[in-house]
Amino acid sequence: MRTITNINRKWAFSKESTSVPGSMPQNWCFVSLPHTWNALDGQDGGGDFYRGTCYYAKEIDTYEDIPTADKHYLEIRGANSSADVFVGGEKLAHHDGGYSTWRVDITKYITDETVIDIDVDNAPNDRVYPQMADFTFYGGLYRNVNLIGVASTHFDLDYYGAPGIKVTPEIAGNDANVEIEVYTKALADGDVIRYTVFDKEGNVVATADSADNKANFKIDNVTLWNGRKNPYLYTATAEMIRGGEVIDNVKTRFGCRAFKIDPERGFILNGEEYPLRGVSRHQDRLGIGNALLPEHHKEDIDLILEVGATTIRLAHYQHDQYFYDLCDETGLVIWAEIPYISKHMPGGRENTVNQMKELIAQNYNHPSIFVWGLSNEITMKDEWKVGRIIARPY
Repeated sequence: MRTITNINRKWAFSKESTSVPGSMPQNWCFVSLPHTWNALDGQDGGGDFYRGTCYYAKEIDTYEDIPTADKHYLEIRGANSSADVFVGGEKLAHHDGGYSTWRVDITKYITDETVIDIDVDNAPNDRVYPQMADFTFYGGLYRNVNLIGVASTHFDLDYYGAPGIKVTPEIAGNDANVEIEVYTKALADGDVIRYTVFDKEGNVVATADSADNKANFKIDNVTLWNGRKNPYLYTATAEMIRGGEVIDNVKTRFGCRAFKIDPERGFILNGEEYPLRGVSRHQDRLGIGNALLPEHHKEDIDLILEVGATTIRLAHYQHDQYFYDLCDETGLVIWAEIPYISKHMPGGRENTVNQMKELIAQNYNHPSIFVWGLSNEITMKDEWKVGRIIARPY
């Protein structure tokens, strides 16, 4: 079965080092994640916060910290803005984009005492967005880092940091037609996927065993996700079964709703006009920077609800998955976007497309998200002819 182990605690950190240590450093300071090195200089108004490469290292005891599994993935929920992963001194991966989840297969490089090094770089460049904006580009491992253990046959962990399960509901009168699609690795003949849909109370609404990567269900008399009036959530699970044993499983919540945006009537949710009154939200706090804890996200939601908001524009990048979960639960209508902002960079097209693919793939199942935002004030700095950028959903 899949295991997820959080490894936020006790990372060695250095701003002064100039290279990956290769072994566990003895003279660095220790921090726990989430962490940013710009919590103070990124907020003091000087405009000269440190932008460069800093280094994180952590030693993993295989027998104590890593549950037995065929494959192990390092999951990084946010490293701003570019990062390289080394295990045992061997470079395994590079990632550009500071606001999304990404994973690295570290299976072959685990030893009795495994040293993981991550160098994180928020230095100016001409290829990774954002580079010009009115907010701080905090550097650091500022969200959770996990170890995921799975069987050789498992739900996909490699595709754009996505959860491996995709749910598409469509309203049909008083009912909903729901398609569940999963993405798998090394599925063998005879393996079965068990799909199940649960209501909010945990009752089984529908279930089916199939050898296919898709299943379709009908929910009779569906309860709609209806904004702040009734943010009703269903849960979909998929279990990978071999010889009667579950070898991997994934799940996601989803909501059933219909909407349109009308130039005369405004936003229409489930056939009724639904006024959008809200705020724009950034992921930072005084003295903390962007290294927010769950209680900070929850307090932000509570304050937004207190002012009577029905919508949030999540500026200007992908936010923490926990915050999207809170938006689903409270019925807030969300505009989600990537940081293609202020100034077009000719060398940044690949990164723009990749960040949009990550945003959609990782957040497809959130019923609170109604708009995928591509750009913001992109001609503010320079005049240029806008090109066509296509991001294929999941």
